[in-house]
Amino acid sequence: MSHDELDPTPIRFMRHVCHGEHARPMQSPAVHTYVALALHVGGRMRVEHRGEFELRAGHLHLIPAGDAHRVLSASHAEVWGIGFCRTCLDPARYGDLLAPLDRVRNGASPVVELPAARQEYVLDLLRELEREQKAAGALPVVSESLLALVLAEVVRASGGVRAAPAQRPSIVAEALAVIEARCLGPLSLKEVAEAVRRTPAHVTTAVKQATGRTVVAWIVEGRLAEARRRLLATDEYVDVIAERVGYADPSHFVRLFRRHHGVTPAAWRAQHRRAQRPDPG
Repeated sequence: MSHDELDPTPIRFMRHVCHGEHARPMQSPAVHTYVALALHVGGRMRVEHRGEFELRAGHLHLIPAGDAHRVLSASHAEVWGIGFCRTCLDPARYGDLLAPLDRVRNGASPVVELPAARQEYVLDLLRELEREQKAAGALPVVSESLLALVLAEVVRASGGVRAAPAQRPSIVAEALAVIEARCLGPLSLKEVAEAVRRTPAHVTTAVKQATGRTVVAWIVEGRLAEARRRLLATDEYVDVIAERVGYADPSHFVRLFRRHHGVTPAAWRAQHRRAQRPDPG
């Protein structure tokens, strides 16, 4: 299973081109720690994700964090997309825009067909996101705005924000939803288990089998993703960031961050801000 992180930015443009008539199928499913929206621009692709689907141009594949999926076959396929950290988005602002992803977790189809009249507009938004992220001095608020516009198109194409859920979500889906909603505050395996009305052993086994990660690892990743966002986008002190992402002890947060990223939060901030600084020449 793959567990790629969005590092350093919490929103990333992605592009994948499959040259040739037949692509080798993925031997094992991929699982991301981030949400992925994959817009099929050309060719054909057959995927396995809560069933099997054939994807063609204009189809948008919605992949919540933690959902296992794999490519079964592809022919001259080209896919543009966005990966983003859901924990890093303000739920008060983005809640309705994320409704289609919630429905996928509840059992709805993960494929949405964009109206032909809106496909070029969405492609333009993705092109602009790619340009913004390649530019020196890129502004996080611009990437967030472009993501919001893409999500709005997904909401409209999938029938709005008030459609009824397809079915009761699985224990794994419920647990991941709880983690996304609450990981920036005090949260433990025991509290996740209580929220989904199962024992800690049952929940951690189910989540590990489905995603390859433990409940605690999912909590830590959500916290570190938001910490990286704040380190890049704000001038907050490291101890303030530690508290905002759920760690009362700043020294524990620093040790955890260094274990995952190889450097302290302050060094990570300096390194990535240098990389994003406009070239004075």
